[in-house]
Amino acid sequence: MSELIKHECGVAQVRLKKPLQYYADKYDSLLYGFYKLFLLMEKQRNRGQDGAGVAAMKFDMPAGEPYMFRERSVKSNALDRIYKDILKQYRKLQRNGEMLADYVPSVKGKFDFCAEFYMGHLRYGTAGGYSLSDCHPFFRRSSWPTKNLILAGNFNMTNTRQLNESLISIGQHPIFAADTQALLEMVGFHLDEAHDDIFHRYRDEGYPSEEIPEHISREIDLIEVFRAAAEKWDGGYTLVGAIGSGDSFILRDPKGIRPAFYFEDDEVFASASERAPLMTIFGKSIDDIHEVPPGHIILVKKSGEVLKEEFKKGDGELAQCSFERIYFSRGNDADIYKERKALGAKLTDQVMKVCENDLENTIISFVPNTSEVAYFGFIEQLRVARRQTVKEAILKAHSENSLSEELLDQLVMKNWPRGEKIAHKDAKLRTFISNESSRNDIASHVYDVTYGIVRDTDSLVCIEDSIVRGTTLRQSVLKILSSLSPKRIVIASTAPQIRYPDCYGIDMSELGKFIAFEAAVALLKEKGKADLLSEVYRKCLEALSTDEVCRINYVKEIYKPFTAEEVSAKISQLVYPKNVDWNGEVAIVYQSIEGLRAALPNHTGDWYFTGDFPTDGGYRVVNRAFVNYFDNAQVRSY
Repeated sequence: MSELIKHECGVAQVRLKKPLQYYADKYDSLLYGFYKLFLLMEKQRNRGQDGAGVAAMKFDMPAGEPYMFRERSVKSNALDRIYKDILKQYRKLQRNGEMLADYVPSVKGKFDFCAEFYMGHLRYGTAGGYSLSDCHPFFRRSSWPTKNLILAGNFNMTNTRQLNESLISIGQHPIFAADTQALLEMVGFHLDEAHDDIFHRYRDEGYPSEEIPEHISREIDLIEVFRAAAEKWDGGYTLVGAIGSGDSFILRDPKGIRPAFYFEDDEVFASASERAPLMTIFGKSIDDIHEVPPGHIILVKKSGEVLKEEFKKGDGELAQCSFERIYFSRGNDADIYKERKALGAKLTDQVMKVCENDLENTIISFVPNTSEVAYFGFIEQLRVARRQTVKEAILKAHSENSLSEELLDQLVMKNWPRGEKIAHKDAKLRTFISNESSRNDIASHVYDVTYGIVRDTDSLVCIEDSIVRGTTLRQSVLKILSSLSPKRIVIASTAPQIRYPDCYGIDMSELGKFIAFEAAVALLKEKGKADLLSEVYRKCLEALSTDEVCRINYVKEIYKPFTAEEVSAKISQLVYPKNVDWNGEVAIVYQSIEGLRAALPNHTGDWYFTGDFPTDGGYRVVNRAFVNYFDNAQVRSY
């Protein structure tokens, strides 16, 4: 996507199942798990660049010795900084002779990150601030190992206020911050309850105090803890973490909104937000990697036993985020690669209709680089269709005895799809200029083009992942493409029109910033239907005035008077480049909902396109977003 939107974070987890000496002997490294975690996070760097954090937990440390450690950073290149700083500590210990480099007890005792369990988090800040205190993993500390909780996640909750009120109702005094704090405290409360129940039972039965912690560690049931804690959770989430006694976990929301994958063998249990990194880093086949089932928790006990169980029941309808497949996840996953090609292929009929089916005078390209796979699918589909046309024409000419070299030249050498690399994104341009016109001028040069390829008779088609705000199209992409003086510019989005906010992990909550919404409002005003805005505002306020569940998205009424084609045509007008010496045509073409579902049959989470939200909280958010828009309140809607 040519314009950045902040989105889903990334998580990673590595749990070693053998003694550390095993990895030292087999892999010649006492830090096998540490390096694997770093590589898992490196391969998911696309998922977050506002901060990073890692944690480690050592098993069976003597009383009085620390056993849980964390490093976080919100500086630029946070992941690199963290790992360099940790390895600097390791090398310093080696240089100073404070540990025996090849002796596991010595290294484990002296170096914080020689451990049996590791977890990491890459952050995109969709909530909270950008300080270190907002960066995962989060600790909830206690001198009791089973009350020590570390947590990180890829999530957004739609009902943070309700969760905080639940904490207040049990006597807590929560700080009204991001949803992470509410989750941490809610899980912590139920963890404390479970711990105390076991403690009191064994104490009342007369067990020696020094034996009770071992019983608690063995009997604590994290599945039941999360079953109780998650009762009122509304949102999309993948959480990873551990408690100090050695039990670790990964869990996923019952709609499957946020992604989560894992594998297990006799050496390691590992999980991540994406499948391909697990395959690459651990040398696994695609069949070795599994999705965490929606609504399930996978618990790895300290003993190494792996348990998988449902902790929160859903309604049976999944809503796995389609944006993961369109844009967010890396495209080297086999299924995602095929799906992105299919998304591109589904656009061909619409685009060629705009281009008057004139292949000879059409150039196909893509912008930005993340759209390249969809471009391959688009141009491949054109070539398949063209080959079929040529085949039928040759067979017909042969049957009529009219096949000739001239005809073959006409059929084969002309009207063949032309693919070129036209748009290039330059290195990120930074500016501290306060003058708005100067800032906009610099922004207009984010992209550059290949000159001398496009003719004034050509339709220049650029495949896009998705169009959210249209800002980059207006300020940069269309201005620079128009300098090539094509007959028309066609921007083809592999995603449908983004019409509604997201509240499950993507930073898209302000309706007024969506180009599709802007176009629909403009059409209402042009057609003399602006009163509809006030009517929708009234309905949204009414829905928000009660705590009763309202599963009606009143914002749909804004779009109802118009077809998708009418909205697209208006968007084309809104983004037309201004103050340029060019009078060609601009056409914005969007994927249809039918095309999206055909290309992504297993990822039906499309609420930002359709307005059909998977949870109750989503409907509250969309109605709140419209109230904020109408009141000109530029704030997040959840």
